Amino acid sequence: MGILVKNQTRREALARMATLAGGAWLGEALLAKTALSSPGGYGPLLSVEIYVWTQHFFSQKKTLEAGVEEALAAIRRAGYRRVELTSDFFLPNVRAKTLAALKTTGLEMPTIYVNATLYEAKAAEKSMADALELADTVKGMGTQWILTNPSPKRERKTDDELNIQANYLNKLGAELEKRGLRLMVHHHTPELTENAREWRHQLQHTDAKLVSCCVDVEWAVRGKQEPLAFLREVDDRLASLHIRNSKAGVWMEDFSDGDIDYTKVAAYLKEISYAGYLIVELAYEKGTQITRSLEEDLRLSRLYAEKVFGL
Repeated sequence: MGILVKNQTRREALARMATLAGGAWLGEALLAKTALSSPGGYGPLLSVEIYVWTQHFFSQKKTLEAGVEEALAAIRRAGYRRVELTSDFFLPNVRAKTLAALKTTGLEMPTIYVNATLYEAKAAEKSMADALELADTVKGMGTQWILTNPSPKRERKTDDELNIQANYLNKLGAELEKRGLRLMVHHHTPELTENAREWRHQLQHTDAKLVSCCVDVEWAVRGKQEPLAFLREVDDRLASLHIRNSKAGVWMEDFSDGDIDYTKVAAYLKEISYAGYLIVELAYEKGTQITRSLEEDLRLSRLYAEKVFGL
């Protein structure tokens, strides 16, 4: 099994696969809880991100169309009931197989990830249109959330560009709300430079009723943020966590004990009666030691998550 370059993000990996990858589901997925906290108490919903499979496909020179059935079947065998796909799995040449595989496996897709460039008006209008088209495709499948990570720039975004970006996040959140869906914003490390300047701008300049947050705990650590302080700052906008771990700063093949003490994260989530998503997101980088099949790594990751978070 191959590995990708250190610190390569989902966006970069999928861009590299663009030359390889090129309806509505008839079944009904169960509606998912969407709130940070619940009057009924602590109750996170476990899911898994598809990203590591795109790395796996790339290493095998396999297209998304050729691999989606394999990936979703393995995820279901590994014991997951939910999956977070990306918009690439709904491209015209992949969509039919994706829909069929979701139906066959019975996997729910309460969240879906879409790329968006939002700091420049013309590009933002297109990104909004693309995201809303995707929302119209998936809203009948039980999907509740559109998740996006605003595209970074090579250079620092200006204050004006950050204001444009915040405005379009609010607009996208409002349009999704009209369709019965909600918006989450995710981060990698570019948003966390300069003491998380871009991330904090989003928190301060978007409407909490329209824009919720997905915290990627390991990316937060790489961005020099202390996890619990970072989560507390997000406060009641937290709707999802991407969970992954590393050893000596290198991503591990499974989600297990490592550099980040997830028992402390779990304790905080119990403290606030968290009822949003916990999404296992494995990823490979230079130095990742791969000793097992991806399906087995996902199974072990599920067991570890269930143990640590008391699911």
